[in-house]
Amino acid sequence: MFYNSDMDTEMKRFYVIVEGRIQGVGFRGFCMMLAQTYHLTGSVRNLDNGMVEIYIQGMDPNIHSFLDAVSKGDRWIRVDDISCKQVSIKTDEHRFSCLY
Repeated sequence: MFYNSDMDTEMKRFYVIVEGRIQGVGFRGFCMMLAQTYHLTGSVRNLDNGMVEIYIQGMDPNIHSFLDAVSKGDRWIRVDDISCKQVSIKTDEHRFSCLY
């Protein structure tokens, strides 16, 4: 498990940093597809240091499923490390965005 949680159904928001082979391989689109699948909001963007930053918000079990799927990657994406920190919810957020 990537974060401490009671796996309840409360709305939560996490700040996530992902490391690995994740830039130039469709990782942001992969995250967007997963966020839509799990009915989550937030954003994803590449960082200058080669890592990717994700804000992910939604029901706790859906966030857990999203992070599990992200950690597995695909045949091009390789995730080496994920760090998560719970942050305050954004009540006015209604979709997941790829930022540039």
